[in-house]
Parts: sequence; C-alpha cells; structure tokens
Amino acid sequence: MKNFYPLLILLLLGSFLCFSVWSAMQAANLGPQIADADYYSKGLRYSSTLVEKRAAVVLGWTVATQSAGRTLEFHLSDKQGQPVRSAKGTLFMYLPDSASNIRFPLQETDAGVYQLKLTADMSGEMTARLEFEREGARLNRQLLLNL
Repeated sequence: MKNFYPLLILLLLGSFLCFSVWSAMQAANLGPQIADADYYSKGLRYSSTLVEKRAAVVLGWTVATQSAGRTLEFHLSDKQGQPVRSAKGTLFMYLPDSASNIRFPLQETDAGVYQLKLTADMSGEMTARLEFEREGARLNRQLLLNL
C-alpha cells in the first residue's frame, strides 16, 4: 500500500499535463468560435442605441406650468398630447438666502398632472430646476418663479 500514493500522484500530474496540452492545441487550432469578431463595437452601439431611444422619448415631452395661489402645477404630456403618467417629478429650488438648493418631490394628482404646495415663507423671485424622470428618460427645465 505504501507504493500506491506516489503512483496516484504521478497519474494526476500526467492527467493534468495531458489536459493542458489538449487545451492549448484546441485554442491554437480552432480559433474564436464563440465570440463575434465585432462584439465590442456592437456592445457600444447597443448602449448608445438605448441612450438615443430614451432621448427620443423625452424630445416629445412638453411641460405646462400653472400657479394657483400657493400651489404650482405642472402638466406633462408627450408629443401626441397624451399625459405622461407615473413620472418621478422633482423641483430643485435655489433660495436667495441659501447657498444650496432644496429638493421638493412632486405629487401626481391626476394623469400627467404634478403638484407642489409652497410654504408661506417662499416668496419673491426664485430660480428653480424642474426634473421629470421615467424609465431612464429624463427631462430638465430651468424656471424663474415670481411668487
């Protein structure tokens, strides 16, 4: 039994070397059978195509802004005039006495209608950025509010 283990080790090393030689020969002779020669540029085009599709969706979006008392209302519609539902709306306001902006999430009250109720201390002329995002498509608009 003492001579059994060295023979097993030699058999394992021999099998490993045979498999390595066979793998090297397969790699050298067959060439790339799985990978497409143009896979990298196709991947780049796929990514840019997704970006273009998202941008094309946003190009048709329009926003109509209304102010009723202390409530701002934004009507978001697509190029056919249909309301854009389930978008995530955010208003970033730049207050005069603050160096940073304040983020206000918009609530969808009706199909394509997004609202924000303003507080009493928000008055005067303020700049804001309106952002709508849905399924990776994003629309940004700069606003000048006179409250």
